Amino acid sequence: MTTRTDEQAEERLDRAFAALADPVRRGIVARLSTGPATVNELAAPYDISLQAVSRHIAVLEQAGLVTRTRDAQRRPVHLEPAALESLTAWLDGYRLEHERRFRRLDAVLTDTTTTSEETPS
Repeated sequence: MTTRTDEQAEERLDRAFAALADPVRRGIVARLSTGPATVNELAAPYDISLQAVSRHIAVLEQAGLVTRTRDAQRRPVHLEPAALESLTAWLDGYRLEHERRFRRLDAVLTDTTTTSEETPS
């Protein structure tokens, strides 16, 4: 049975992965990993309008990946590390399961190789 909390977590994951599907938004996240930046700073490497960059930031905000604060006239954008950590945790669950499977397969292959070497031809 799926709970409302599970559904909300799934929705957050869906929004985050959808937001990160765009290369410009991934670039913005990568830039923000070095520290906060303004829209102008985030727009600098791209040949798109400030409006387009603002829309990309809005998508990242809706996904919970970034936030904006007010600093006098500036409105810097900040990365939300907790949101990225939840994505990493979700991915790690699958990675760890696959690593366990590979270790079991390695053990079977090692056992099979050892057994075949011990068997006289």
